Amino acid sequence: MVIVGGGMAGTRLAQQLAVRGAGPGSCAVEVTIIGEEPHPAYNRVLLAEVLAGRYAPEVIALPAPAVGVRRLSGVRVVRVDRPTAEVVCDDGRRVPYDALVLATGSNPVLPPLRGLFEPDGHELPDGVHAFRTMDDCLALGAAVRPGARAVVIGGGLLGVSAARALAQRGAQVVLAQQGEHLMERQLDPGASGVLRRHMAALGVEIHTECRVRGLRTRAMDGRRLVNAVELADGYALEADLVVLACGVRPRVGLARAAGLEVARGVVIDDELRTSDPRVFAIGDCAEHAGVVYGLAGAAQEQADVLAGLLSPTPPLPETKGLRPPAPHQGSAPAHQAACAEPGHRAAPGDETLPRYHGTRTLTRLTLTSASTPGPLDLAAFGNPTPAPGDDVIHLTDATRNTYRKVVVRGDRLLGGILLGDLGTVGALARTWESDEPLPATPLLHLLTNDGGS
Repeated sequence: MVIVGGGMAGTRLAQQLAVRGAGPGSCAVEVTIIGEEPHPAYNRVLLAEVLAGRYAPEVIALPAPAVGVRRLSGVRVVRVDRPTAEVVCDDGRRVPYDALVLATGSNPVLPPLRGLFEPDGHELPDGVHAFRTMDDCLALGAAVRPGARAVVIGGGLLGVSAARALAQRGAQVVLAQQGEHLMERQLDPGASGVLRRHMAALGVEIHTECRVRGLRTRAMDGRRLVNAVELADGYALEADLVVLACGVRPRVGLARAAGLEVARGVVIDDELRTSDPRVFAIGDCAEHAGVVYGLAGAAQEQADVLAGLLSPTPPLPETKGLRPPAPHQGSAPAHQAACAEPGHRAAPGDETLPRYHGTRTLTRLTLTSASTPGPLDLAAFGNPTPAPGDDVIHLTDATRNTYRKVVVRGDRLLGGILLGDLGTVGALARTWESDEPLPATPLLHLLTNDGGS
């Protein structure tokens, strides 16, 4: 098996296959990981902690796969040759495969801003950084200094994390968000207001409903240096650093060039297979049932299911540093069966092999700073927008800076948002992920410290 992509998804799959393949009578899978980045695999969920100076880069490194897994680092796959079943690398080598896994991840979205690129090139001006990889993180960390004027473009989860980290490093941070409130995908306006007040206490200046038009630069020693971010209304935010946190886009170039079916991501079925039965896709590049998750938990769950399809032995136990910090994460089905050859497609109705049926995702974030009394913990899961007939339980305590909201439909938990005190999040997340009926207690007990259990 050849895995293209050495990030969290590819590393998890290699670990699972190595462990499963160690037992007697198990499948012998020879694994090669080909990764562009020269660094060891790392937990990208914790990159903001490296930028903030809380962790050294080596602290967030993932455990290396077992001996026997070959890893090619700093090597880029430039073509998939399906007729010969080989991948072609940028150093000229050709690596044959019996089964190929695309775990190519995603690229940061670079918005169409005036002045972002040279007229005849693709180089960003000095001081402008994406925030997606370890190299991005290290370059930004080397550039930031106390008092530096930093503008973060994008108020989603990544932008909020980057702004908080830069503020902890002493930068003067402005966050520009085009939408109406921060973290629109996870939070409602009330929860976002709590988050905004906390960010302001960290020293972050926030502008919402704010469209960025372009960058202003100046020339120095043959280079272009950013010096301001220009807004649509003509107002300019002075900047020594600009962080682009405008979302991500699945990396599908290899798959498209190879003739595989591609929509927003590489289209996969419940067995993680692409339109070529010998080629699989997992992680940020994959699209299942019309959904591109772009989340670490979904990538790891897909890796676990794929390992289960190719090996019958028990799954890899939880490994410190591999999963993002959260009280509970979904896991692959535990039922395993006989070895599945890479070219084998299970017969309809075959329930002996695991299947991927989507991921129920929970977002966790902790915002800390020496300048505030304590951290702000945040958790969001499911759909927190009620429909007619749904029950909503909502508690807000402005004094304690806490916000709790859950939405219930019938006897099922539909979604929730918790900020501040997360004493209930473990029980709530487990109930939601398992889609279990709620206990026969008053609904208000869902937001007590025992989660109604």
